[in-house]
Amino acid sequence: MRIAQISPWFYPHLGGVESHVHVLSAALAARGHDVTVVTTRHDPSLAEEESMDGFRVVRVKPRAIVMRTPIAPQMRTRLRMLEADVFHGHFPPPLAAHYATSVGAERGTPSVVTYHCDVEIPSAFGLLLESLYRRSFGASTLDQATKVVVTTRTYAATSRAVWRHNPAVIPNAVDHRRFHPDVDPSAVRAKLRIGPTELVVLLVSRIEPHKGIEHFVEAARYVPEARFLVAGDGSLVPTMRRLASTLGVADRIRFLGRVSEAGLPQLYAACDVFVLPSVSRLEAFGIVALEAMATGKAVVVADIPGVREVIEDGKEGLLADPVNPQDLAKKIRWLLADPEARRAMGQRGREKVVASFSVERVTDQIEALYRSIAKAS
Repeated sequence: MRIAQISPWFYPHLGGVESHVHVLSAALAARGHDVTVVTTRHDPSLAEEESMDGFRVVRVKPRAIVMRTPIAPQMRTRLRMLEADVFHGHFPPPLAAHYATSVGAERGTPSVVTYHCDVEIPSAFGLLLESLYRRSFGASTLDQATKVVVTTRTYAATSRAVWRHNPAVIPNAVDHRRFHPDVDPSAVRAKLRIGPTELVVLLVSRIEPHKGIEHFVEAARYVPEARFLVAGDGSLVPTMRRLASTLGVADRIRFLGRVSEAGLPQLYAACDVFVLPSVSRLEAFGIVALEAMATGKAVVVADIPGVREVIEDGKEGLLADPVNPQDLAKKIRWLLADPEARRAMGQRGREKVVASFSVERVTDQIEALYRSIAKAS
């Protein structure tokens, strides 16, 4: 089958959607499918076309990037030129999936949209703009799709955009062979000058407003027995550094910047507890928490739609009240004080990832969906 994955951003740009598209494309290619990822050439140094892990990457220069959304009408032209049996658009940011479904509709090619999360616009007119988008481009994107996919049931049940589309629930995939409990953390701990018995709390994230980084930083005030690590880059890094200094925790919280894909497994292995404190519907799945679980780590995640579905509270980790650094700290301290609970939760988390979120299982579901809509068309 000839498959086009359409993603507004892609490697080397890092994020949960980008990671999912990369893992899924490689897995589909390994099964003999002809896979092309169509994305934006946001950096002029990137090649317009290249091969990667068995699939082809085609990059289109955007005319502009507005509110983290690439505007690239040339993507529609490239899709019209592409021989494909199915288009699979990933949303958000919004327009790439719209190009995919519109070209699919005009060509009679079945299309899938994975609706990763709702749109949120951080401005005084945000709610109005979101509503206008949802009723225009957003509605036409989903209406033209042959099938809509969401990653969790709780997110589908609470999103006004997808209620009426009867979406299929297929999670993002985690490479449990890459992230596993046998990864040796000693080199990372040595590099960061963390002793073998020191307790480490980790967050891996883009440093952006919806990620709740400030609550993670403030939680460090109430967990003096641990070192806090923040891996990732983003617009709020200087602000978060200043906050750490203001709160008096700058000596115990370290901002690592962007960590390479190759270095992530060792970083997860180096922590004792992983935390995902997101506060917004822009966080609908939390693949980083699943990567930590695959590494055998207990996790603390915010009790918000989508993210809360990754774990069962008290089984693979703990749910924390969103926008509540004291409750976040309470859950972290509870886990740090009980090594046996951490071990048991980490083991159950690993088992859950392998059973429900493995690359093989997710690819099986996606492949079956493609075949069903191709057959029906």
